[in-house]
Amino acid sequence: MAIIRRTERAVNRPQSQEWDPFNVMQELLRGFDPFRQMAPVYGGEERGFMPQFDVKETKDAYVLKADLPGVKDSEVDISLSGNLLTINGHRDSEKREEGDTWYVYERSYGNFSRSFTLPEAADADRVRAEMKEGVLTVWLPKRPEMQPKKVQIGKATGTTMVTEKEKAKA
Repeated sequence: MAIIRRTERAVNRPQSQEWDPFNVMQELLRGFDPFRQMAPVYGGEERGFMPQFDVKETKDAYVLKADLPGVKDSEVDISLSGNLLTINGHRDSEKREEGDTWYVYERSYGNFSRSFTLPEAADADRVRAEMKEGVLTVWLPKRPEMQPKKVQIGKATGTTMVTEKEKAKA
């Protein structure tokens, strides 16, 4: 067997005589769309809309942001059940009128749903959300008792601390 670079093709060798696992994988993956479950069909039919979220932690809260262009406030539903935050919504497709010629139809539309498991420090009673210029922002404040506290050496927090000097005096 000859060593053949994957970028070169064997010109004189018929492909039916040689089984190449790399060619098999390329054939299997040709046209593969990892989002096919969410976006089943290209070429004019609606595809699933799945906004991407940014999630960050600040010293006081957890903040989730998502770009939702074309989505109205009334089409977004945010629910909290236990420690699971779920954001559901819908973006309507553009109306297609007879006589219009579409050359490219790439934007996606439809229902979406995302769920996030909240850390135990999140205060579910004080969650708030805002939609401004197509950006959804959800703030989950941290519970005060779960926020880190700075402890100074030699000083007690909440209890009386006896230092070595005070023990020597007694």
